[in-house]
Amino acid sequence: MAKIFENGKHALICYLMGGDPTPEKSVEAASAVLEEGADALELGIPFSDPIADGPTIQAASVRALKARVTPKTVFEQARFLSKHQKPIYLMTYLNPVLKMGYKEFAKSCVDSGVTGVIIPDLPVEYANEWIEEAQKNSLETVFLCSPSTKSERIIKISEASTGFVYLVSVYGVTGARESLPSYTFDFVKRVRKLTQKPLALGFGISTREHVKQAIEAGASGVIVGSALVSKLTNPDWSEALSQLRSLVRALRDEL
Repeated sequence: MAKIFENGKHALICYLMGGDPTPEKSVEAASAVLEEGADALELGIPFSDPIADGPTIQAASVRALKARVTPKTVFEQARFLSKHQKPIYLMTYLNPVLKMGYKEFAKSCVDSGVTGVIIPDLPVEYANEWIEEAQKNSLETVFLCSPSTKSERIIKISEASTGFVYLVSVYGVTGARESLPSYTFDFVKRVRKLTQKPLALGFGISTREHVKQAIEAGASGVIVGSALVSKLTNPDWSEALSQLRSLVRALRDEL
């Protein structure tokens, strides 16, 4: 089980795209969210076809790729950010992992101080080779399930997830939302009855009310991405960091 959930603690996991808007500013932003109370960092590896992501994170990926950010860049950032002594999870699509090879990718994770890996387009049914490599290197693997996932598959996903289970809050892609549908919280309750693994709810989490509702439904923590990434588009960088810090503090207070 991921240490951030030990003793029933509720966790705030913050997502940022590695290298967005520039490699230097990306590290500064990630340090800021960790300093303001994020329990863990989810660091994205930019990819040209991010099928699970909405407009905000897609745009962040484009900015990072334009800044010539590569997986190696993100590994270097993770290594630097590991000084904060908080878990770092890499969020990557399968293609960059296959390009490096499972063995080399896992080794790079370990060398960079990465805690675990989230690969949204790797179905649990085809993940045995990766899981084996991850276990050899003591890396957590996090799988996703959504409101449309059948109960028997949720159990399979839970058993394969070695850190926590990533609950996708809504049908569709990532992106901040003003409100979350009632089926989101019914889904959290359904999964909670099927597993004792920590559950982190993501996709659309952007307000204190969302955090409160998620925890009340039985989530162990929340993952916040687009709401944070959008702050980094402010051309006034000092103001962008200030807004980023304020949002992290507000969400942290709800836990």
